[in-house]
Amino acid sequence: MSIEKTNAARLLDRAKIRYELIAYEVDESDLSAVHVAEQLNEPVEAVFKTLVLKGDKTGFFVCIIPGAEELDLKKAAKISGNKSCEMIPMKDLLSITGYIRGACSPLGMKKRFPTFIHESYQSFEKIYVSAGKRGLQLHVVPQELVAEIKAIVGALIV
Repeated sequence: MSIEKTNAARLLDRAKIRYELIAYEVDESDLSAVHVAEQLNEPVEAVFKTLVLKGDKTGFFVCIIPGAEELDLKKAAKISGNKSCEMIPMKDLLSITGYIRGACSPLGMKKRFPTFIHESYQSFEKIYVSAGKRGLQLHVVPQELVAEIKAIVGALIV
């Protein structure tokens, strides 16, 4: 079965970053990273989810955190230079990023937003992030991904 390349994958190609596109079974009733990890038979700590937020000062920004964890909004606000921040409404995700829920990749959004990644990625040789399509993950060396998306590393979880 051939897997169609996504924009995110093409951006990694262009940057000459090696990755694997990994397909998994989508469950429309459970789009969580925990479900993705189960489908991939991988530890959920290695499956990172991409969250889009809006800060009171800087506007939109992105946080990438381990799949089972909860984002600490106070830490996210502080690291991004905001006093406060909140998750964007799900209905706005497509118009802001070009992606839908369960398929939001940190690569290839409509605009490049400031991006922050949880420091735990450093303990993995490879991590998974969404390839920009439900049922598809990118398996990538995290340091290369972080360099490409110019992510700032920090403590982001509760």
